[in-house]
Amino acid sequence: QVQLVESGGGLVQAGGSLRLSCATSERTSSIRTMAWFRQAPGKEREFVSVINWSSGTTGYADSVKGRFTISRDNAKNTVYLQMNNLKPEDTAVYYCAARLISATNFDYWGQGTQVTVSS
Repeated sequence: QVQLVESGGGLVQAGGSLRLSCATSERTSSIRTMAWFRQAPGKEREFVSVINWSSGTTGYADSVKGRFTISRDNAKNTVYLQMNNLKPEDTAVYYCAARLISATNFDYWGQGTQVTVSS
């Protein structure tokens, strides 16, 4: 069973920055991609960013392009989400997810960490 442990959420003013971390118990050689999703109250869960473990290739939702940066540290089995120029619209619970090499879906999820951006 893959376990994902998130940290770094909190309160920040608009225009500020936060860095989220997600440490995985899974060997990185077994991971195809790791991603960040978020969900605000009354909203559907939405994709934020993704990174391919082997290549480092990244992808972003249009709403966060230019502001958020995803990265990974293979030695630490950790993925990061650097969030800059935060907006109130970014307020949500952020979830880390992992998709294994042979898997179709993101089958493993973290517990979520709250990010609140004040005006």
